Amino acid sequence: MEPLITLVGVTLVLWAAGALGVRPLRPWPVALRGGLAAMFTLTGVVHFVGMREELVAMVPPALPAPELLVTVTGVLELAGAAGLLWSRTAPWAAAGLAALLVAMFPANVHLALTGTDLPPHQELLPRTAMQVVFLAAATAVVVDRLRGRTRRAPSPQAHGG
Repeated sequence: MEPLITLVGVTLVLWAAGALGVRPLRPWPVALRGGLAAMFTLTGVVHFVGMREELVAMVPPALPAPELLVTVTGVLELAGAAGLLWSRTAPWAAAGLAALLVAMFPANVHLALTGTDLPPHQELLPRTAMQVVFLAAATAVVVDRLRGRTRRAPSPQAHGG
């Protein structure tokens, strides 16, 4: 639940700052990128401190080297969070993080199906819904960038053609 709270909370704070006059934060995709960066920083850090053992236990038994997988995914989340903060790398970082969310989803399913005494937000349906929100946010960053390029492309008439 903490990642969702972080995503929504930071995005809203940045969006509000933009609405109140902080020009660089005015476009909503910038606020969303900041929220995603904060969320992936939080989730990346817990791959190393605080929840490492729980994350290692989430790795499905069919996958090799669970500790290495948790380390690699943590590094990728932190790198992706950093990439979201620079507009030139943001769409690439968001696309990579979206792919990472899809790749890590089996661990979420494994936890939901094998975990005992899980709080309600860790059960399969709420956990899946949160992953869909995270995936949608990352995808929105990519789509916005693609739409932005299309809007900025010069029309053929502008070149006399």
